[in-house]
Amino acid sequence: MDKIIFTKFIINPKLFWFIFGLLGFLVLIGFASSHHMENEGHYVTGMTNQIVWGLPHIFAVLLIVISSGVLNIASLSSVFNKELYKPLAPLSSLLAIAFLIAGLAILVLDLGRPDRLIVAMTTYNFKSIFAWNIFLYTGFAVVLAGYIWTMLDHEVKKYSKPVGIFAFTWRIILTTGTGSIFGFLVAREAYATAILAPLFIVMSLLYGVVVYYLLLVIINKLHKTIIESEVIENLKKLTVMFLFANLYFLFLYHLTNMYISKHLEFEIFILLNGGVYTTAFWLGQVLIGIIFPLIFLLTNRMCSYFSLLISSLFILLGSFMSMFVIIIAGQAYPLTIFPDHTIVESSFYDNVIHSYAPSIYELGLGIGGIALALIIVLIGLANLKFLPKIIQSKNNNKNLKTSSVD
Repeated sequence: MDKIIFTKFIINPKLFWFIFGLLGFLVLIGFASSHHMENEGHYVTGMTNQIVWGLPHIFAVLLIVISSGVLNIASLSSVFNKELYKPLAPLSSLLAIAFLIAGLAILVLDLGRPDRLIVAMTTYNFKSIFAWNIFLYTGFAVVLAGYIWTMLDHEVKKYSKPVGIFAFTWRIILTTGTGSIFGFLVAREAYATAILAPLFIVMSLLYGVVVYYLLLVIINKLHKTIIESEVIENLKKLTVMFLFANLYFLFLYHLTNMYISKHLEFEIFILLNGGVYTTAFWLGQVLIGIIFPLIFLLTNRMCSYFSLLISSLFILLGSFMSMFVIIIAGQAYPLTIFPDHTIVESSFYDNVIHSYAPSIYELGLGIGGIALALIIVLIGLANLKFLPKIIQSKNNNKNLKTSSVD
């Protein structure tokens, strides 16, 4: 393989500042939304005492899951020695740290009292999975920074593989911890199962690949380079494999819940008579997020570039609906305070399906978080050499390869 030379993001300055200004404006909207919620209180949101995790948590958890999964490309390069992905590995790490920072920013700004983060960072209850995740998230950011250093600095490049293996191990544990946030909540019939940990892992693998591909397409359009067909074919195969894995673990999760007697009523609720939550599950999570992409990728009626592009957009929409079902529907189903007893009258919403309508401030914070991730990527690409130098072969203009330049 030829020596890989990396370069900065080459783009028209006017277009760069336009994108930067647009993303910056969205980030300001996110901070303004958070500031308003902090000053006025969370009553201005759609969250209640029954549904305490709302739209910002959907964005935050999804961004953290994507952060873990988007590192797939770097892991394939460093850990599994796939030469094809070596030119794409630094960008993979940059995306991972950007999405991680954005997800954590949303979580902190949605606390209502961000200053209480100091308490969470200085007082630990190790029986709580949230205490574990503080170490997992902050540690992952440090590991990613070191990983990027080993890939971009030739003097420490020899450490890239061991650091890559360490980062791969850390991201698996991190995603397990994120899934365990819900899996360890024994009071909720929607949760309280260890299957949620591997389900979150396969979701991160799937969402990471499609988000990486979508951003790679945009970056290459702006950078005026071409994605090699071999890369697209390999990403397509990975996407199909992760889609089937996602479908399998989703089936296993619901099958496990149906087997557990106390979870059966929730399964009937989410699969049959949950209204908007049932619709979100079947139409959003299953059809749009899994079935439709598989149809596009396996029928071969269009070229791999467009089939993967369309499938990625469907999967991205389905990923949001998946988090909506897991986080919101799981809270909407009422707690079983007294098993095998029917509450005749109560003022505490017992046996009542809880409703949730997100406010514009929650949406603003979520969009601001996404914009923060993208602006970090934009700044990183413009100032550091994350992109491989691609030239056309003299023998065949369609054959693209990476080569050294003076």
